[in-house]
Amino acid sequence: MDFSFTPDQTLLKNSARAFLDEHCKPATVRLLWDDARGESESMWKEMAQLGWLGLSLPEEHGGSGLGMVESALLLEELGRAAYPGPFWPTMLAAAAVTDHGTEVQKKRWLGAIATGEARAALALLDADLDWNPDAVATRADKTSTGWQLTGLKRYVAWGHVASVLLVPARTPDGVSLFLVEPGASGIRWTPMMNMDPGTRLADLTLDRVPVRSDDLLGAPGAAAPALHQLLRRGAVGAAAEMLGAARRCLDMAVGYAKVREQFGQPIGSFQAIRHKCADMLLETENSHSAVYYAAWALDAGAEDAGTATSIAKSYVGDASRKVCGEAIQVHGGIGFTWEYDLHMYFKRAKALEAQYGDADFHRELILADVAG
Repeated sequence: MDFSFTPDQTLLKNSARAFLDEHCKPATVRLLWDDARGESESMWKEMAQLGWLGLSLPEEHGGSGLGMVESALLLEELGRAAYPGPFWPTMLAAAAVTDHGTEVQKKRWLGAIATGEARAALALLDADLDWNPDAVATRADKTSTGWQLTGLKRYVAWGHVASVLLVPARTPDGVSLFLVEPGASGIRWTPMMNMDPGTRLADLTLDRVPVRSDDLLGAPGAAAPALHQLLRRGAVGAAAEMLGAARRCLDMAVGYAKVREQFGQPIGSFQAIRHKCADMLLETENSHSAVYYAAWALDAGAEDAGTATSIAKSYVGDASRKVCGEAIQVHGGIGFTWEYDLHMYFKRAKALEAQYGDADFHRELILADVAG
């Protein structure tokens, strides 16, 4: 049994590392924290030229037709760089359009996303902060021309730069998915503080927002399976980003332990530091296995794909926070300072813990699977 990546996958990972090391340095990330948009238009266009934005899109719409494993490889590198931008929400929305959209919807959005002309945001969480699609409370009322959406969506990432929003709402037939214009009448954005300065969040208030009939994604009331699949993909992607953050912090901790001296010798020679770094490596390698098995399971349609996804998200959420936190401890006092870069990755990992379901949410899903 061969668990190694293919030459093409290795090339993707290495080229992504090289690009981000040059264009997404920590100093660049810090500058974008203070930028009004919070993301780089030029970097987004270059990512499109590299084919990243079309990585998993169908070839007939300008994509490469690749799977979740390749997306995870790219997301791991983005997490390692603490990349600030709407890459993953856009890719998830594009996947939903690919799987459930009409030909008109695909033609309108997929090509524009692949070329970098469009971005997307996901408005999945309602006021009660329950990730379960069955908990959707936002209401969609039928009108003569389409629908009207009313409700509150919480913690929407990158909505201020999005060209389209993916919004689940409850219709008389059940939960439905809608493609909504961010500037439509009845929409109000309330920016929110985020633990991770590299991700912009806002609450979205929908007050009888008009949506055309042809902006319904899929059949009315039939969106629950699509949302479950979207949540699985989102969770594996978030786990891959957290894995990247953990790897970056592990590398920084080991590098520091080799050069920082105490009592005339590198602190890496002390047993306490060596054991701490060994435990960090153990958590990182276990996270790697969990992430890429879950990614493979989604691509293969494996019977245990749901369980594998929840295992990856719950385990890596805990492990990444631990590894990034221990890296700060290895660095001592300097690790806590604003000027040092470790906090960038710790904050990214901690913020991603809650995205697409936290550890408690996914452990409940694991329990449900185990209990049959």
